[in-house]
Amino acid sequence: MSYVRALSCRKCGREYPPEPINLCDFCFSPLEVVYDYKSMAKAVSRENLSSGPASMWRYRDLLPVESEVVDIGTGFTPLVKADNLGRELGLEQLYIKNDCLNPTYSFKDRVVSVAITKAREFGFETVACASTGNLAASVAAHAAQANMKSYVFVASDVEQGKLVGIAIYDPVLIAVEGSYDDVNRLCTKVAESYNWGFININLRPYYAEGSKTLGYEVAEQLGWRAPECVVAPAASGLLFTRIWKGLDEFSMLGLIEPVNTHMYVTQAAGSSPIVNAFEAGSLHVHPVKPNTIAKSIAIGNPADGYYALRVARQSGGAACAVTDGELVAGMKLLAQTEGIFAETAGGVVVAGLKKLVASGAIKKGELTVAFITGAGLKTQEAVSDVVRPLVIKPTLESFKEVLGERVVV
Repeated sequence: MSYVRALSCRKCGREYPPEPINLCDFCFSPLEVVYDYKSMAKAVSRENLSSGPASMWRYRDLLPVESEVVDIGTGFTPLVKADNLGRELGLEQLYIKNDCLNPTYSFKDRVVSVAITKAREFGFETVACASTGNLAASVAAHAAQANMKSYVFVASDVEQGKLVGIAIYDPVLIAVEGSYDDVNRLCTKVAESYNWGFININLRPYYAEGSKTLGYEVAEQLGWRAPECVVAPAASGLLFTRIWKGLDEFSMLGLIEPVNTHMYVTQAAGSSPIVNAFEAGSLHVHPVKPNTIAKSIAIGNPADGYYALRVARQSGGAACAVTDGELVAGMKLLAQTEGIFAETAGGVVVAGLKKLVASGAIKKGELTVAFITGAGLKTQEAVSDVVRPLVIKPTLESFKEVLGERVVV
């Protein structure tokens, strides 16, 4: 059964029935799912959650679904004790939440598994999305498994690796000439014209809930406690706010102690409207024109920017931006210390973490979790300069001549 009580406006609090709608018709603010937590608390415990499947669906009772789920094996990804990277940065208790290992190689599988399940519950036969790349791949994959038609809209400059990772599932792939913000505006108009389940438009309140499972998993994997610091990337800001919501719900349900986690949001300097607002001491996010190689988080007008700022401030956290050069160095550092090849957004997280530690914002002994949300094979172009092979002839003499003192005996 589902413990969903209603949809509620995040600004004015007006309630709506749990239908495929995403905006309040009074103040035009986003809607979110609200639950009957009192009843939910009677049904969930550490023991029954731990006995669930090794996927995000061990938390089914905390998610807004009622029917058989569309699941391609998402979640319960590794929480890695990153001792090598920790030593490099000066942290004693650093963990990496490695969401590269989801079925389509990004955290988007979490949100899509929930949203496509809801789309089927609502009777939609076709699903669609606006995407910077990762979401489109996930929607196409889940739609294929659910035997649904899918239309995915991306900006025309999406990385080649992502395009292949989308097209392999045979959706209707539409490349829009413009930025992600242009794609999103177009999709809003398309959603008004067609009876489709738009994953991040009319299904957005349900889609959003999938990201909570990252917070749930980290708390469980840490032995039923919240970390002291979280470092995560932001595009729309939604993921960042839902990690916090997941931790907060676990506390509300008595599964962990009260949360005292400092939330740190990271963005690429070429698309950092949330960081700009934080540094200006404002809760008002001014849109920017993205200019960064971190395309998966290059959203100039973040829908949840205001809420991400509130979480960062209220939790005692902060916001940090890094240059493209710094994020590339972050990708290489993570790979060369922990063996994790992250996409450009992961480089933003590692580079941002490095800055936060250097500034003293994150202390040496604080238990810190950095969220890596997508795999590096999607954005190989960013680090293609690492390919510098030593070319030799197929003889031992050539090997010795070329390698010389490089050979360790």
